[in-house]
Amino acid sequence: MDEGFESALQALLVKNKETEDVRKVVREIVESVRDLGDRKVLELTARWDSLSVDSMKELEVSRDRQQQALENLDTPVRKALESAVSRVKTYHEKQLAAFGEGASWEYRDADGNRLGQRVRGLHRVGLYVPGGKAAYPSTVYMTAIPAKIAGVREVVLVVPTPNGEVSQTLLAAARLCEIDRLFTIGGAQAIAALAFGTETIPRVDKIVGPGNIYVATAKESVYGSVDVDMVAGPSEIVIVTDGSVRADWLALDILAQAEHDEMAQAILISTDRKLLDAVEKEIGSRLASIPRKQIISESLANRSALIEVEEIDQAVAIVNRIAPEHLELAVEKPSLIVDRIEHAGAIFMGAGTPEVVGDYTAGPSHVLPTSGTARFGSPLGVYDFLVKTSIIDCSDKGLLELNRDAAIIAREEGLFAHALSAKSRLES
Repeated sequence: MDEGFESALQALLVKNKETEDVRKVVREIVESVRDLGDRKVLELTARWDSLSVDSMKELEVSRDRQQQALENLDTPVRKALESAVSRVKTYHEKQLAAFGEGASWEYRDADGNRLGQRVRGLHRVGLYVPGGKAAYPSTVYMTAIPAKIAGVREVVLVVPTPNGEVSQTLLAAARLCEIDRLFTIGGAQAIAALAFGTETIPRVDKIVGPGNIYVATAKESVYGSVDVDMVAGPSEIVIVTDGSVRADWLALDILAQAEHDEMAQAILISTDRKLLDAVEKEIGSRLASIPRKQIISESLANRSALIEVEEIDQAVAIVNRIAPEHLELAVEKPSLIVDRIEHAGAIFMGAGTPEVVGDYTAGPSHVLPTSGTARFGSPLGVYDFLVKTSIIDCSDKGLLELNRDAAIIAREEGLFAHALSAKSRLES
């Protein structure tokens, strides 16, 4: 790698920090929705989505309407959607089983104290599904299914529908996932409505799902009043190849990532300079025929890169430094290097496993940590919708020992009321 590579990589990975202008707009939206409820949601929906209605009732999509959308789908689309939903359900049912059907447990210690942990699904969850530049029915089942399998009692979905244009496939996906309530609202106002509740939209315990910078900033601002899955940045992929994979496949994987939006990032790392040149040429020849070419061009120009390395070990080191959302190991024997990958949201093994199957059909949720947060974050899963409660039940013998030691430690900490509370049990 050339001198100066480190600084160039650092510049490429600089997070898209929200500006103070964005923070100000989001703060005003969140506060006004919290204070004014439905009236402000209606006003902002008219302003931002050009969708003017007289009441919130007109923005809620009934189950009958969702069912009608499902029945009206073309047969191939319906079959593909049903198959994807089934695969995602299977994956997350296995994920729940790994928790021991929720991982509630208890035991008695030597003194007879009963100790344990109770695990249950959250009461109510809000799902944010992006809209505007594209419709994302896949995000419906990638977020709703793990919530439902975890035992969440009520799932509320919000989606922006600019000019009132609603994706029928999205509504069909919502029906397949048994969404409890669906509102056609979006942006920071939707996040605020879910976080605080309005006259019509119920307050939720947690908000999950991707969105633009306004949505991400709003999620960050309401955290504490409600839980959130993550503050997601633009989508990203790193592809590592040893020259054994076709250039047109790699080029299409890059184009697929770049068409998400202008801030999406695609990085290809290879030991084969000729392959990098071939991929670059292939991208150029295919770009003109792709409808979202303007978005792709901006993503490729500002956020993407082709990187030549001398050996795969260098590629592995770069991957671990980036901690990408998606990682394709497009090498002849991916199993030889996968265990050396320390940080990645999802890993796609071999030439026959493109990232796109993770977006739609493989099984794991496609909601993944971005912007380097794969160093400590995880894919959205059943565990994100479970809440744990400790259970403590003192036996007669344990009451004496536990309270005696608690009183001693409390006095050491200078918390005398604590000590007296414990000591009072000993005296009785």
